[in-house]
Amino acid sequence: MEMNKDEEKHLLEKLRRAEARRQAFEELVRAYQQPLYRHLRHMLSSHADADDALQNTFLKAWKNLEQFRGDSSIYTWLYRIASNEALGMLRQSGRRIQLQVESEEESLPASAPGLEADADFILGHLQAALQTLPPRQRQVFDLRYFEEMPYQEIARITGKSKGALKASYHHAVKKIEHFLEQLF
Repeated sequence: MEMNKDEEKHLLEKLRRAEARRQAFEELVRAYQQPLYRHLRHMLSSHADADDALQNTFLKAWKNLEQFRGDSSIYTWLYRIASNEALGMLRQSGRRIQLQVESEEESLPASAPGLEADADFILGHLQAALQTLPPRQRQVFDLRYFEEMPYQEIARITGKSKGALKASYHHAVKKIEHFLEQLF
């Protein structure tokens, strides 16, 4: 949920005042914790890792509030911190590929046959395909596909050009398609 410009301006004013900072930061956390968690979960695939990265994101944001100049939106600033946190965790652990493909029997619940089970099955394989992507491609794919962000916004978050992002997204899609073709 991105705040509109007026809401963000008001929140930024409160964040800059020492007496209102804590309450304003709580508003910021409430507004952005779900979309940031979803983004981190797609990048890291583990609830525990995504939760740790989210916590670190907000800690870093709190510590660096004074340095936030407002050149970008708060939303963009937080996504950049979160993305860098996830990429750092991936680099630190050396995880480039972490396949978590369940067996077909485990991914198809016996009590939910039909379309819902098929959707769960496909989503599980999509998540597995995402784990085969290099971290930067996974980040771009997540922001474009799941978060439906325009390339211009992703460019502000990642610091990459729109052309590079389009190429990265294209390569990610091709790799995911190849991965899924091998399964079916």
